[in-house]
Amino acid sequence: MQIHLIEDAQDCHPRYNGIMALELRYTDEHAKAGLDFAFPAIETWQNQFPGYEILIDDPELTSVCPKTGLPDFGVLTIRYMPRDKCLELKSLKEYLFSYRNLGIFQENIVNQVLEDVVKACDPVWTVVRGEFRPRGGIGTTVEARWPRPTALG
Repeated sequence: MQIHLIEDAQDCHPRYNGIMALELRYTDEHAKAGLDFAFPAIETWQNQFPGYEILIDDPELTSVCPKTGLPDFGVLTIRYMPRDKCLELKSLKEYLFSYRNLGIFQENIVNQVLEDVVKACDPVWTVVRGEFRPRGGIGTTVEARWPRPTALG
């Protein structure tokens, strides 16, 4: 494998020890990896009470980095206020298992779970939080909420 180095000191790319490979490390294909997967449906059941919160956690969520193929480990938390339907836990567990061997970025997991929870049960609000274990010394926490905040302009 041949490595090409950037020699132009005026280049604005970040550098590792003053040197960076010319090749893009991550592509648009990496960024979209896993999002076209046919995730299983999350079943629901009829809610009987108004105005309360449900907190669900998966302390053993696993997935695979789409670039390196290395495993990712994390804790995924879903907090929501049900409207008419509640998430059925066995189907949710099977849904979350589908990430186990899927090449997908951590940020995309959290946002995909949020979208699928909203699609399944139309909650009043929900927050999905992923706390991913360090790999290479860096841990990541990603949080997404519904309704989505409006973009600041």
